[in-house]
Amino acid sequence: MNELNRRHFLRGLGASVALPTFESLLGNSATAAQAATASGAPLRMAYLYVPNGVILDAWQPHGDGSNYRLNRSLQPLEPYRKDIQILSDLEHENGWAGRDGGGDHARANATILTGARPRKTAGADIRLGISVDQVAALAVGRQTRFASLELSTDGARKSGGCDSGYSCAYQFNLSWRGPVSPMAPEHNPRLVFERLFGDGNGAIRKKNYQARVAQKRSILDFVLDDAKTLHGQLGRNDQQKLDEYLIGVREVEQRIEKAELFGDLPDVKMDAPEGIPGDYQRHIRLMIDLMIMAFQTDSTRIATFSLAHDGSNRSFKDIGVSEGHHHLSHHKRGATYMEKLRVIDKFYAEQFAYYLKRMSEVKDTDGKSLLHNSMSVYASGLSDGDRHSHRDLPVVLAGNAGGKLNPGRHVKQRNDTPMSNLYVNLLNVMGVPTTTFGDSTGPLRGV
Repeated sequence: MNELNRRHFLRGLGASVALPTFESLLGNSATAAQAATASGAPLRMAYLYVPNGVILDAWQPHGDGSNYRLNRSLQPLEPYRKDIQILSDLEHENGWAGRDGGGDHARANATILTGARPRKTAGADIRLGISVDQVAALAVGRQTRFASLELSTDGARKSGGCDSGYSCAYQFNLSWRGPVSPMAPEHNPRLVFERLFGDGNGAIRKKNYQARVAQKRSILDFVLDDAKTLHGQLGRNDQQKLDEYLIGVREVEQRIEKAELFGDLPDVKMDAPEGIPGDYQRHIRLMIDLMIMAFQTDSTRIATFSLAHDGSNRSFKDIGVSEGHHHLSHHKRGATYMEKLRVIDKFYAEQFAYYLKRMSEVKDTDGKSLLHNSMSVYASGLSDGDRHSHRDLPVVLAGNAGGKLNPGRHVKQRNDTPMSNLYVNLLNVMGVPTTTFGDSTGPLRGV
């Protein structure tokens, strides 16, 4: 096993900690073999989903091109306006009812990354299409430990009826390996952490985790000898990078432990599941940090994160909204409901801003940030939740893709341009040559 492969991980008894890529251990040939950007740094692709549409009058920006101004709901993104593109007038035609009748929330969730029409069934005969992240994973996933990473704040559901005769599989899964194979997301931060940094199969990892808990030891305690050896082989910049990274691993581990011990109880007569924070924002941000660690260590280059499934009726008492999100989304133009929805829209934008902040803070192998060497889509499968509209979807494209994208603009498309056109572009940038995806009509202009 060569030095590069051996040093992708620190290993100890029952532990395996993935590492960032170090310039000190990369020769030119290794860099070229892994190159996905012009600099040789890996290129990351992420999709973050928010449910139930938005209030467009406070979401859509003012002005076009680089002179645009962010509207109220997207104000949290102001520090990153040069790193994002806001895309208007994109549509998912297969989200509309057609002959299928009700079920717009299931279709919104199902179409957002596939561009395909879900077969209307609540049984086992589900059928949709492969999602854009999995097309990319098939092409580049062999270069990383995990071909892709699927995250959520909701428990996974693959069966049963959820929305007007549609299977729950459509409503709770963003990522699809194929027409009948949803990729179930993980919502427990502890299990994500153990998947990324534990060692062995599921049963072994559980046993090792229980042993660490019993001994009151961190996962890092088990790899210190390997870390010390590696530290001496690195240049000064990489030594600092290793120290900062290991501190970050321990901070995330401590946050998970705190959630397990002191998690707030929900407003039901049931304890919160182990390892999942009772506070929604903490849960979201912990999952974001885990996703960024996966990118930083090149454990994967492709991730999806459903902040909540479409149709979610979660309340937001911490920000003064006690009613359920789905209930409010049927506002019938009522001023009170619409104002509360604007507050929720801004809350979700704040979580995306946190993602952008963290991505901008982590330096990559070329000295650029993860944000620079990535492309991330933040979107909902509905625009107007009251009308169940799949037209003029709220879409933000963040990142520079290592110099292959042109952020810092509001880009309007022709009315009802398929959102799948955007995915043609992103797949091409990822190194997957294609002219079609889902219901696309070609690549998207102007990105």
